[in-house]
Amino acid sequence: MSDKHASRCLLAARCSLADSPACNRLCAAYIAVHGLAGASGRVGAANVPDAYRLLTLATSPAREGQPDVYRSADKYAATFTRQFSGDDLRIKSLYLYSLAPGTGKTTTAAALLNEYLIAHYIGSVKRGLTPLERPAYFLDVNEWQTDYNAFNRPRVPEDVAAPAAERYYAAQRISMNVPFLVADDIGVRDASEAFRADLHTVINTRVASELPTIYTSNIPLSEIGALFDRRLADRIRDLCAEITFKGESRRGMRT
Repeated sequence: MSDKHASRCLLAARCSLADSPACNRLCAAYIAVHGLAGASGRVGAANVPDAYRLLTLATSPAREGQPDVYRSADKYAATFTRQFSGDDLRIKSLYLYSLAPGTGKTTTAAALLNEYLIAHYIGSVKRGLTPLERPAYFLDVNEWQTDYNAFNRPRVPEDVAAPAAERYYAAQRISMNVPFLVADDIGVRDASEAFRADLHTVINTRVASELPTIYTSNIPLSEIGALFDRRLADRIRDLCAEITFKGESRRGMRT
């Protein structure tokens, strides 16, 4: 695979042309998912961090150390075809929790987002539908808060504040309405009330619309009432399945 675009394409494991002469940078499906240069397309629009852009559940480095989690994740990913069903059977939301950082929550959430992208693109094409340009989005809540701080501190230069504000509100609009969202690290304890209100708005909008969301957090689902309005916290608990990651941090141990 190394000399073909299959090694750089999320669709490779499900594509009959992978590793064939037709598997190249001009493949229409590759361009649709990754863009001509490999940095745009639907993967680019999803805002998945570079380190995770080609991860799937099968290739995730967290899989070996979290077998119970991945049994649940595999079953969850199998429900992604529900996005095409016309009935009331919806894709549930997930709450990925561990007290310790570095146990694989973000890695797993990104892999699930990629699985959703794959299911959406292939499922749309098979049904004669046009795939959405942005069916899924990865919101790094800490990065989003950094942008918030960048345009709300006193005496911030306009050339710093304006782009940060533009990124911030664009991410908010997308996160409220995208069909599938990863909200990474929602357990922000040192946030201002205004920032927390914006995060609350994003989550409340999605909960009200019953849009599937994967949350990652170091706060157990039973305690999120400390972060959000009690009624919203109750709705999140009602709509989410909680998956707990075991063990200590494995950051820096990837090979």
